[in-house]
Order: sequence, then structure tokens, then C-alpha cells
Amino acid sequence: MSKLVKSQEHSFNNHLPVDILSLGRGPKGMKALQTQLLELWYLLRIEFKNIQESWVWSVIMISLFPLITITFLSFFMVNPTEETMTRVITGTMVFPIILMGMNTYAIELSLAKHNGHFVFYSSLPISKINFVFAKLISGFLMTLPSVIIMTMLGQLMFGITLNFSSIIVPIMILCIGCCVGLGMMLGFLSPNHQLTNLGSQSFMMLVSFLTPIMIPIEQLPKPLQFVSYAVPTTYVAESFHTLFTTGWDNSVGINIVILTAFFILFLVLVLWKMEWRVER
Repeated sequence: MSKLVKSQEHSFNNHLPVDILSLGRGPKGMKALQTQLLELWYLLRIEFKNIQESWVWSVIMISLFPLITITFLSFFMVNPTEETMTRVITGTMVFPIILMGMNTYAIELSLAKHNGHFVFYSSLPISKINFVFAKLISGFLMTLPSVIIMTMLGQLMFGITLNFSSIIVPIMILCIGCCVGLGMMLGFLSPNHQLTNLGSQSFMMLVSFLTPIMIPIEQLPKPLQFVSYAVPTTYVAESFHTLFTTGWDNSVGINIVILTAFFILFLVLVLWKMEWRVER
């Protein structure tokens, strides 16, 4: 048995980056860090294996809805201003984040939870924080391609060029991570899968069309404006619109602070309430 374990460990180590393996040659703190990184690496390999055969189809399906939306709007709008076109493009960039991060991911995690798929992890010596981060990274990587696709296609369809800068990359990571975190919270904390399926679908439609994704918040009725402030995608859309038009300003900094607070809140709730088993 010990030979089998050593053989499996040797096989895993052969696939690890040299930088990770070299961390264990230092003090105890570095060895603890190595253990956490190894654990996260193993979990990520499981995630990548699960999505290896389906990621292309998932990207196509996630990109389909925003593509149809932006195509319809390009036919429907007559002589739109550059401000309107930019807001439509940045809004359709948020759609894949809503679809994958907040809807599809929530449904998949809820289904896996209620089918008992996570019971396997309860038998392993892994920490929940690494499991959650592995799911976050997986969700981010599944969402990012569709966001990039809509950025490129939107500019081609409307014939405009957005403003790109290096600051967009970390902010995009935060925006996608925040919405994936919300999807994880909905999936892990769901009382039953049927409710999660219905609730996430309804929430997706509410967020997509009744919050300021493609229109300024001032154009919404007052009740919807108050609702919009409680939804993270409002700050995601505003951040994208500002960064891709005028670049960095103080409003983007405020949005980043708010999105960071949302992300920490979702992470804490998942870690606090997540259970490997549906029933104890």
C-alpha cells in the first residue's frame, strides 16, 4: 500500500512546476505553503480534467446569448451614438459573466451537491478554502473566453475601437471572480436543486434586463435603481464601461472596493455554510 501511495505521489510530482516543488526546501513556513499549493494543484487538475472535453461546447453556448443580443441590437438601433454603442458592447461582455458565473455554475454546483458528488472530497485531507479556490479558478477560466469573444465581436459589429489598458486585466479578474463567487454561494447554499434552478434562472433575467447592464442607471425606475445597487453586476458593468471609454477614474476605484467587499462576503458565506454532505 505504501509503495502505491509513493508511486502516485511521484506521478503527481512529475506534473508539478519546478517552482512549486522547490518551495518545500526551506523553513517550516515554506513547507506549509508547499502543502497548500500542492493541494490546490491537485484539485485544479481534477477540475481541468472534468472540463477537458466540454469546455469548447460550454464557451460556444455561453457566447450564444450575448451574440444574439448584440446582433439584434445592431439591427434595431438606427444611427446610435458612440456612447450607446460602447455601453451595449460592454453590457454584452457582462452577459457571459452572468450566464456562466451566476447561473450555470450555480446550477452545476447545486446538482453536484444534491447528488452527493462532494462526499468524495470529505474523505480527503483537503481544506475547504483550497477546494473553493479551485472552483473559483475553474469558473473564471470557463467564463473568460466568452468575455474576450464578445469584446472582439462587439467592436467589429459596431465599427468602433475600445480603449484598452493594462489595468483592465486585474479588474476583469476581480469582476469575473466576484460573480463566480456569487454563483458558488447560490449553488452551495441551495436547500434543493429545483429551487436553485428556478431561482438562478429568474435572477439571471432580472439582473440582465432590469439592472444597468446596457443602460445608465438613471434611466431605470427608482425601485429598480435601489435593487441595482445591491447587485454586483451593476458595478461590473459600470467599471467595464468607464475603463473601455475614458479609462481609470475615481468611480472605478469605488467600484473595485465594492466588488472586493462582495467577493469577500460571498467567500466567507461559502466557507461558513458549505457542507460536503446534504444531510448530516
